[in-house]
Amino acid sequence: MDLQGKKVLVVGSGISGIGAVRALEHEGAEPILFDANERLNVEEIAAKLPAGSMTRIMTGKLPVEEEASVELVILSPGVPADTEFVEAFRRRGVKIWGEIELAYEIGQGRVIGITGTNGKTTTTTLVGEIMAACGGDVEVVGNIGNPYTLTAMDATQQTVTVAEISSFQLETIERFCPDVSAILNITPDHLNRHHTMENYVAAKEAITRNQTKEQVCVLNYENVYTRAFGERCNARVVWFSSARALEEGFYQEGEEIFQALDGKKTRLMNIHEMKLVGTCNVENVMAAIAITRAMGVPMETILSVVRRFKAVEHRIEFVATKRGVDYYNDSKGTNPDAAIQGIKAMNKPTVLIGGGYDKQSEYDEWIEAFEGKVKCFVLIGQTREKIAECAAKHGIGNVILADSFEEALEICTRNAVSGDAVLLSPACASWGMFPNYEVRGQLFKEYVNKLED
Repeated sequence: MDLQGKKVLVVGSGISGIGAVRALEHEGAEPILFDANERLNVEEIAAKLPAGSMTRIMTGKLPVEEEASVELVILSPGVPADTEFVEAFRRRGVKIWGEIELAYEIGQGRVIGITGTNGKTTTTTLVGEIMAACGGDVEVVGNIGNPYTLTAMDATQQTVTVAEISSFQLETIERFCPDVSAILNITPDHLNRHHTMENYVAAKEAITRNQTKEQVCVLNYENVYTRAFGERCNARVVWFSSARALEEGFYQEGEEIFQALDGKKTRLMNIHEMKLVGTCNVENVMAAIAITRAMGVPMETILSVVRRFKAVEHRIEFVATKRGVDYYNDSKGTNPDAAIQGIKAMNKPTVLIGGGYDKQSEYDEWIEAFEGKVKCFVLIGQTREKIAECAAKHGIGNVILADSFEEALEICTRNAVSGDAVLLSPACASWGMFPNYEVRGQLFKEYVNKLED
């Protein structure tokens, strides 16, 4: 689409909205930045825009005359695509894009798109480091915190963009087509936004919508949704598995990772050569290997980067050992399936902090995964009573409800003894108590690092 002179409404004034405005101005469009939160300070929003920006900023309610002039709408990921406000534009025939679609429209080069309920950030970061080891222009963008639109403006045919893409962002794609895609796993999450599991699954699968058999989609053979999707995927499927040997693909057998290709089995590495822990991270590594091999990276380069790669912040991140107690920050465990991976990675008695914002998740499978490891279960936030009831149903004892994060941390230090672990792995979003999971994790680390050795 030629954006020159187009009147474009950008909905949402966060980092994605600001990135979209910058890209639109670069392309000669006439953006309006709108946020329904009337309490926002317009001058503070304007300060985030480039000097000399002509973008108009509006908050609260969009005037009718402005609404009528809009030719394209760009939604930030936090804005639901099915609200009446958005539907009114759709009925008028106005295109509804997200930041991902806008960036793809104006960008150049090759694109890797990675989605899934869990593991996206670790896999995306690792893939970015592997691609960077080959030299050239590599950009790691998307849901990982770096707006795709900000790098798309300067991308060339030699640029490789590695994009972490959420289900929210995939709701609004139209032509977006990665050269290599990956769906790492699909488990219940964000049902308060997508309403049904079917809608959520469809959003994840959309990453391959425009791919062909000339392109690759990396899928998890051990996930019921991705395995079923492999039978109807548009792209050529490359599988990975942490539970069985595959005839074709990448798999874990015992403590080794293998590649099966054209009837030949090749050992790649021992999982203990990695600095990452847990089956979830073995899966992330296999996905990254599959993605980067599909991009033509030599296996020697891939494995060299994998061996030195450290866990991303807030994902089963070792913080410190204090008085013989190991502290782990898994604040990015924002849903039950992610938190399952966190507790599975623990190999000693664990004091666990859980709870937070209610995304209408169920917690039975998470609690069943404790398998006798959790010696004390400390609960916070909106979901603490709901999780406590579930824990009682499964016979979990020593459950303590804390009124604040600070109180929860103090309870943990009182209950943990030398040889134990303390794990922050909430199985819930941070909203309501913290701005985001990063702040939650950072506060945890600050508290731990202040403890006496």
